[in-house]
Amino acid sequence: MSVSVWRGTGTQGRYQAFDVPEEDNQTILDIVSWIQQNLDPTLSYRFACRVGMCGSCAMMVNGKPRWTCRTHVRKVAENGRIEVGPLRNLPVVKDLATDMDPFFDKWVEAEGRFHPTRTRADPIETIDPESSSRKVADAGIECINCAVCFAACDTVTANSDYLGPAALNRAWTLLNDAKDGDRGGVLDAVSGSGGCHNCHSLGSCAAYCPNELSPITAIAGLKRETARSFFRKGR
Repeated sequence: MSVSVWRGTGTQGRYQAFDVPEEDNQTILDIVSWIQQNLDPTLSYRFACRVGMCGSCAMMVNGKPRWTCRTHVRKVAENGRIEVGPLRNLPVVKDLATDMDPFFDKWVEAEGRFHPTRTRADPIETIDPESSSRKVADAGIECINCAVCFAACDTVTANSDYLGPAALNRAWTLLNDAKDGDRGGVLDAVSGSGGCHNCHSLGSCAAYCPNELSPITAIAGLKRETARSFFRKGR
């Protein structure tokens, strides 16, 4: 089959064509690895687990963000053609490897870190797993930071200040975590110029999330809570 792979650094580069043997149950990551091992050892890409646990192998496949280790060639090939590129909305380090710093910087800006209310010396707080807030938090907690939703989001493309679906999803889980001690700080962080109200509700984040999470639902929750917080403060 004919496979076009992005080669270059930064914004400079081009697609290079390779002829790759077609095999049964072949994944996109298998193809990229075969090219690197058999045709061009200088090809740069990122992967780790190969079983859909780490998310580090995410790339653009025929224009769509996907985990390449879980994407079978026969399901995505278009007339025998495969195009593989680096994740959209992130700087390219080299070839298919992107710089993840901007993605994680958004987590920091969204107060995506846990704010403890107890020390290690204190007894562990008991949380009812059936409580409504815990169920809401659990619904978005399986995010593994693969940045597929970040690459899928057109708002991220148009607005570099936008925090993005993953960071806002994380903020929503913390907002509903009874053990987190800075609800006000989280709300302030996500209500600013790059916050949840920039979301246009297109739904690409939910459509492409490999873990079938719904960041758009989390963002809608943040919109409601930031609005309530605004009116409670009388602003």
